[in-house]
Order: sequence, then C-alpha cells, then structure tokens
Amino acid sequence: MNGPKVLAVASATDLEFRYGCTPAWWQLWKGLAERGVDLIVTAYRGRAVESPWWRTAPNPLYREAEAFAAARGLAARLQRQEFVRRPEREPEDTAADRLVRATIWRYVTPRWKRHLEHTIEQEGGIDAVVVFTVPMAHFRGIPTALRERFDVPVVYYDGDLPMSLPEHGGTDTSGFNYYVGADPSEYDVVVGNSEGGLARVSELGARRTEAIHWAADPALFHPHDLPKEMGVFFYGHSDKFRRDLMRELIGEPSRRLADVDFAIGGYDYRGDVGNARMIGRVPFNVFPCAISSARINLNITRRVHADVPASSTSRLFELAACGAAVVSNPLAGIERWFDPEQELRVVSSSEEAVEAYRELLADPGQAEGLGRRARERVLDEHTYGHRAQQLLDVLGIATPAGARV
Repeated sequence: MNGPKVLAVASATDLEFRYGCTPAWWQLWKGLAERGVDLIVTAYRGRAVESPWWRTAPNPLYREAEAFAAARGLAARLQRQEFVRRPEREPEDTAADRLVRATIWRYVTPRWKRHLEHTIEQEGGIDAVVVFTVPMAHFRGIPTALRERFDVPVVYYDGDLPMSLPEHGGTDTSGFNYYVGADPSEYDVVVGNSEGGLARVSELGARRTEAIHWAADPALFHPHDLPKEMGVFFYGHSDKFRRDLMRELIGEPSRRLADVDFAIGGYDYRGDVGNARMIGRVPFNVFPCAISSARINLNITRRVHADVPASSTSRLFELAACGAAVVSNPLAGIERWFDPEQELRVVSSSEEAVEAYRELLADPGQAEGLGRRARERVLDEHTYGHRAQQLLDVLGIATPAGARV
C-alpha cells in the first residue's frame, strides 16, 4: 500500500519569521511522515523549507509577500514596535484593511488558486489539502473550486485560536484579521487548538469543527543534564494580552524574592517585569537547553487563551516534555492535559506565585518530581505522534501497514 498524499499550505515554514505556529507545524508534519504520509508543503510567506519529512512546492508569490512584509516591518520600526500592534479587543476594520483585502482577492487569490490546481494536477492522487493558518479570507473561493474540480477534501487548521477570531483581530505577526471576509463553510472541516474558539467558528459558519490540541515532540523537547543557571525562567513573544499576568508572576515576585534570579527570554515587553533580567531571543534549537537550565519554568498564557475554554498553547507541552517544574497562570480546562497538583503548579496571584517559587526552590526533589510526571504525561498522551493520528482520523485517511504509531 502506498502512503496517503497530503498537500499542506502553510503560513510559513521558515523559523526565522518567528510565527508562533511554525515550530509546531514542523513537529506535526514529522509525526505525519512517521505514519507514512507523503507530505508536500507550500508556503504562503517565504520559501518552503526542505526537510527529511516532507517535499516542497514553490511559493508562487514569494517576492510580493516579502515586499508586503517589508512594508509592515518599516511601519513597525517607525512606531518603535516589533510588529504593528492591533488593539486587543474589537479592532476596527479600517479602510486600509479593506483595500489590502480587495487587492489580495484581485491579485493574490487567483494566483494561489492556479498554483494549487497545478500542484494537485502535477502530483496526482492527493488525498487531502490542509491549509495551516493562512488568513482564511485570502483563500476565499479556493476550497470550493478545489473540491469541485478534484473531489478532494479541503481542511482549515487554525493554530492561532482564539486570537485569530475577528473580535481579537488576528496575530500581529501576520498583520491580518483571518476571518473578516472569509466563509468557513467552504471547508469540509475547521480544525483548531481551542474548543471554545471552535464554537465561535461554528457561529461564523463552519459546517464541522474538530479540536486537536498542541503537543510536543519528545525527541526534540527532552531534559538536558545542565547546571541550573536560572531560578525562574519565562520565554514568550511579547506581553500582549498578558501584561498583568507578567506583573503578578514575574514583576512583583522578583522584587519580593531579591535573591532569586528571574530571567525573561523573547522580545517586545512593555510592562512591569520587576528585577527580572532580559536575555533576548533564544534560538529554537537550544530552547530545550534553556528550559533545562532553570529550576522553575513559567507558563504565562495570554488572557484571551486562558479565559476561553480548553484553548491549548504549545509552550505548556514543550515545558512538560522537557521535564520542567512548571508554574502556570490559571487556564480554563488545564486539567484536560495535566494534573494541577501532581504535574505542575497553578497560581492566580503574586502571593501564590511567591509561595510556589519558595517551595519548589527549597525542595529540588519536589520540583524534579513534578517535571518527571509531566513528561510521562506527555509521552502517554501529548506527543505529535498522537496529534498526527488525530488529524489523519479527522481526514479519514488510513496509513500503510507498519507505519509508526
């Protein structure tokens, strides 16, 4: 039996762009390949990156996409920002937004339609097309055309829920409000990382939705035997939607625990981080080492994710897979993935955070036990092998006999 063939259309495959979902897509695609899937990846921004686990098709609008990204980057620098930030709630659909969208529909969408049609014709035997976090509105009409012409299911995989919803404006890194002007009913199914967010997508018109939560590849994210150079460590991309949480879990505790080394990795922080030191960007390939170099690792999930039921984020699973002692802000539905007492700690105030830090720092054995049990939970339930199989089940695709399970 030949392996099933899937065409993946990704927002990006280049890790340099710092799109939050891209490292997760890499791990998921590896999981699909290990199950015998012949995966062809084409990128909406940048060039598709070859790997041992998938083949590539070219980006038909590489120059145009980079020109647009460069213009947005210039606008951000003029505003002294990392990205052009949208308001955190109910952003306006501006005249500029409408002009950009109309230009995309006139010029970008038809060329991507032709590109995907050509790729499917050239490959032959495509079992499914999966669109990974490309702004849904930009592909308006394409899913219907592909289904009618090739009788192939077309799936939308939204890894940015619930931030991608219209009321939150999409992600600042992409610069687009994904669902404004889109028709979710064009897709056979919309897959996402947030059960509460998918309920909203159904309200927007999706015919079928399925939740597939984030995970971690334990071959990539695993404990490293390294000296503990940091006391409390957090890594993230900006403090948008979590500025108050960072004050409660980092700013105030770092002042009260003056003898503890608090370290923050990432960029675009504008709020109160107290006495924490900034270490800047951490390359993805050494991120597990950074995790292993801290006695406590923080999972500070943005409010919009934390408050919407069962909205998973990658960081929690990555930390757990590394065997980290995790302290997290409250998340609606966190008990679906981890035991809040046996596998991590959940705190909801600076007082609770200080108490948890003191307890875990004073008892390394307890911290090690939390991390060990958290990693075991990942291995049992939350690897990208598990998630790849879930996606194949949603697609209704059988894998070859002998494929890794």
